[in-house]
Amino acid sequence: MNKTPINLRTFLALLHDIAAAAIAWVSAYLLRFNFAIPEEFTASMLHSLSWVVSLQTLVFISLGLYRGVWRFASVSDLKRICLAIASATALVIAAIFMLQTGIVIPRSVIILDPLLLILMMGGSRFAYRAWKEHQLYGITLKQGRPVIVLGAGEAAVALVKDLTRSTQWQVVGLLDDDSRMLGREVFGVKVHGAIHTLSAVSQRLNVDHVIIAMPSAHHQKRRQAIELANQLGLEVLTVPAIDDLISGKVSVSQIRRVDVEDLLGRDAVSLDNSGLTKLIGRQTVLVSGAGGSIGSELCRQIVKFNPDVLICLDISEFSLYQLEQELASRQLPTRLVYVTTDVKNKERVASLLAQYQPSVVFHAAAYKHVPMMETANVWEALSNNVVGTHTLAQACKEAGVSKFVLISTDKAVNPTNVMGASKRLAEMVCQGLQDDLAEDMAGTRFVIVRFGNVLGSSGSVIPKFREQIAKGGPVTITHPEITRYFMSIPEAAQLVMQAGLMGKGGEIFVLDMGEPVKIAALAADMIRLSGLQPDEIKIEYVGLRPGEKLYEELLADDEHTMPTPHDKLRIAKARKSDSAWVKRLLNWIAGATNADENVLKAELAVWVEEYNPQIQIDTKTASMAHPEQLTLH
Repeated sequence: MNKTPINLRTFLALLHDIAAAAIAWVSAYLLRFNFAIPEEFTASMLHSLSWVVSLQTLVFISLGLYRGVWRFASVSDLKRICLAIASATALVIAAIFMLQTGIVIPRSVIILDPLLLILMMGGSRFAYRAWKEHQLYGITLKQGRPVIVLGAGEAAVALVKDLTRSTQWQVVGLLDDDSRMLGREVFGVKVHGAIHTLSAVSQRLNVDHVIIAMPSAHHQKRRQAIELANQLGLEVLTVPAIDDLISGKVSVSQIRRVDVEDLLGRDAVSLDNSGLTKLIGRQTVLVSGAGGSIGSELCRQIVKFNPDVLICLDISEFSLYQLEQELASRQLPTRLVYVTTDVKNKERVASLLAQYQPSVVFHAAAYKHVPMMETANVWEALSNNVVGTHTLAQACKEAGVSKFVLISTDKAVNPTNVMGASKRLAEMVCQGLQDDLAEDMAGTRFVIVRFGNVLGSSGSVIPKFREQIAKGGPVTITHPEITRYFMSIPEAAQLVMQAGLMGKGGEIFVLDMGEPVKIAALAADMIRLSGLQPDEIKIEYVGLRPGEKLYEELLADDEHTMPTPHDKLRIAKARKSDSAWVKRLLNWIAGATNADENVLKAELAVWVEEYNPQIQIDTKTASMAHPEQLTLH
């Protein structure tokens, strides 16, 4: 028996149900005989009333009917009431046949009694809830700021329901492009029309705010809705992303201001979850550069597939500490290991691989800031991005790691800067190591993933623009025509994992980055989203920085792609290398420690044929510097 603590409210609820049971039993007789009960049936009704109500009461208590709070009565409470009444009715029928009391109870009474009892017990609870909610929220409903909700799907319905209790917002209308919803009401709020009627409806209802409640809609549709509201001068808010809602991390009522990420957002990535579970689940996984933007997101995505061990490797102690604090709060079943070391430390890397024996390694550690690597750090970029990649990749090969996934960049395509050229060399190093395994595919599979800018990553334009707008400007842009590809950090990490699963060895996967975004237009959007107009914040054009392109490319001039089963992944057919080439490359880097940076860039153009540095290359100087090492073939 489920025991319920006895208090005054529980006792009153019990008395109410006892009275309801008695009234329902008598009412069933009255309805059966059209309110004129014959004497013989009056006697049987009164004789059976006491034991029927007593039996029903025992069942109600046994099934825990008094654990709920009437003020929060819900469908689950109604289900519990129905179950209790059905059980009590079955026992009453059994008692009538087993006891053979000789009392005649009409069958229609047995049918009417539970129906009446459900109406009385359920109705009284929901009536009490409605009364209490009117007391608590009825006055405040008219005090919130009027707002229109765009969308009438599940998220919008949940939002309207939650906001009925809000003292901040009063939902006065819904707009949705589904013609079937036109004129209907959701929790008393009318669907006034399609989204394109926002101008007329907002003026008629005197509304200054809209909430975008279409988290599962195509990103282009959400963007159009946001732009329409912005053009009308309305303040735009939105519900959380669909992934966050599904995971339960946030509720639909946690609305926020629309950010630039919502404008640049893309459709959710379709993942091969069963395949990724085989790749990662119950395995040991290592992520280098785990404290960075991509590395940390990879760690967040990887733990969803429950690896036994996740090794988070980064040279930055502070970045690892931040990641450790975040993941520790989630109480994950995965064993998390945090290692501070340099990927160029051959002995330490080999020791780690021998100790933990990971099956998959994601290599995200790299120097990535273009202007910083262009001057005073040329050799450091080559050392970290090329030698570091080779050190870790070679150690993985020797340790028998199943897959090594290199995170590359669109800046490796026809590079005009040192960072991009160094990442192209890193790609070719992995392909050169893969070349040795052509005959023995049981070894390490080296997979390369190339993509563009990620939203909100350290050093990207978006955090920089936010800071400049917050200070009142100016917003600095290098060139009026400069464009970039963007994707969200979670999307990038998910596609890296998917490519890692699909890769057979030696491929360069190119991610579908969508349409390039004009940075000047992006800045104007961010100014508008901050509540200002573009003419209120000055935009200054400061000129291209060293090594910077007007536009990025995902493919080189001599490359073309092959499709894959995944619609957001293609394979680039690029120039490859072999192990002998890799050895000569490493010897060149090792011998160039103290070389003049202009000479280094000139020689780099020999190693990366598509590299076009923003200096005048003296090929004679380059070939004279290290002639024996610059013999590429």
